[in-house]
Amino acid sequence: MIWLRRVFLSVQVPPKAARAILHTEAEALNALLTAVGPDRDLVDEPDPLTPGWPAWDLETAFVWALPGIAQTKATKLIARKRPRLYPIWDSVVSEVLGTERAHLNPVREALRADDGALHHRLLSISEEAGLPREISALRVFDVIAWMDGKNRGLGERSDLER
Repeated sequence: MIWLRRVFLSVQVPPKAARAILHTEAEALNALLTAVGPDRDLVDEPDPLTPGWPAWDLETAFVWALPGIAQTKATKLIARKRPRLYPIWDSVVSEVLGTERAHLNPVREALRADDGALHHRLLSISEEAGLPREISALRVFDVIAWMDGKNRGLGERSDLER
């Protein structure tokens, strides 16, 4: 039951989806999460991420198999378990980045560009802000991108549709 701990932090999971995560689909989801491997920095992933990459397949499993789990909730659940590896997708960040549904490779490529300049800058921001080491560069990226978008009024229509 590797999903049990902290699975609900800042994510409201509908009852049927929670039952699936913790019971009916637990074995399959746990196997996919195990296949992802240990947490590691997304910037260090050498190859483009495609279907068949275990974390991609895990997100797909959440979105397609669990009632009430869309892409934002799926990515938050995965990011909670692999905070250095998996970016959170939502409509605001999508607009900031200029991506619609794709998020893995654009974020990975941005972090890797110029010998990891963005990744190193995010680590520097984290250190300057006095954040605990457990807060990954990727989480700093997620927060900055989301705050920038919200400050520019992005995602407003999506918020009304929820």
